[in-house]
Amino acid sequence: MPTTLSQSNLPGLELIHRGKVRDVYALDSQRLLMVASDRLSAFDVVLPNPIPGKGEMLTQISNFWFGKTAHLIPNHLLDVPLAEVLPPGTDLALYAKRAVVTRRLKPVPVEAIARGYLIGSGWKDYRKTGAVCGIALPAGLRQAQQLPEPIFTPSTKAAVGDHDENVSFDAVVNLVGRELAEKVRDATLAIYKWAAAYAAERGIILADTKFEFGTDADGKLYVMDEMLTPDSTRYWPADSYQVGISPPSYDKQFVRDWLEAQGWNKTPPGPVIPDEVIARTAAKYGEALERLAGIKLS
Repeated sequence: MPTTLSQSNLPGLELIHRGKVRDVYALDSQRLLMVASDRLSAFDVVLPNPIPGKGEMLTQISNFWFGKTAHLIPNHLLDVPLAEVLPPGTDLALYAKRAVVTRRLKPVPVEAIARGYLIGSGWKDYRKTGAVCGIALPAGLRQAQQLPEPIFTPSTKAAVGDHDENVSFDAVVNLVGRELAEKVRDATLAIYKWAAAYAAERGIILADTKFEFGTDADGKLYVMDEMLTPDSTRYWPADSYQVGISPPSYDKQFVRDWLEAQGWNKTPPGPVIPDEVIARTAAKYGEALERLAGIKLS
């Protein structure tokens, strides 16, 4: 059965970051321990109650995609048994499917987003300006329509509780330099195109996704954090997709819809989510994991 973990507690390890979902510990100067909790965030706010097993599902689907795309770009995973790095007395079963040992990298300070369809903040920007992140698009496109070619639409990385902001490619160049900006853009689009084709064979549309990247001491680029999870990706069932509406998705849309109906102002603290909404959301994560990776969690 899936475990439930709202917040990790690993005495003896240095906690260096507690994000919306992941807790990151330093193992030494070269390695990190990354733990995916069951915390649930929406509209950049961490909500009071978790989704049991969510961290396990996110980790398993990330690990699946890291393995599948290793021929395109190296990733942060290290093949180190958890039992060797967890503090003595830690319940290994609680962390076995939700924690990984990774390289300790210098993060590239942008969210690297690939869009193949016009939805979300991209759709909002397009309706206002006819462009997304400074990229002009053909006139007359409709909501959820496939773009002529996938586009790279980066955003700034926000702190917990803040909102990411879409920026142009030139802004990324100014932030990290042209060479690294181009590497991040090219890797983002290469992964997206490969993964979108893979998902399409399984009846799933990969509408858009975001990646995080980091560099090692030699400047080598790695993809890190999470990869192509329902938290970072819009997945749509191909059999219910149609242009002009926001399609149902394999993510926390049930939660977003419920929150929108409450009149919540999208600032902390968030409201407690009903058990039914939590259960339906967990089922969507599980369905995505099984259809894409063939992994079934009870």
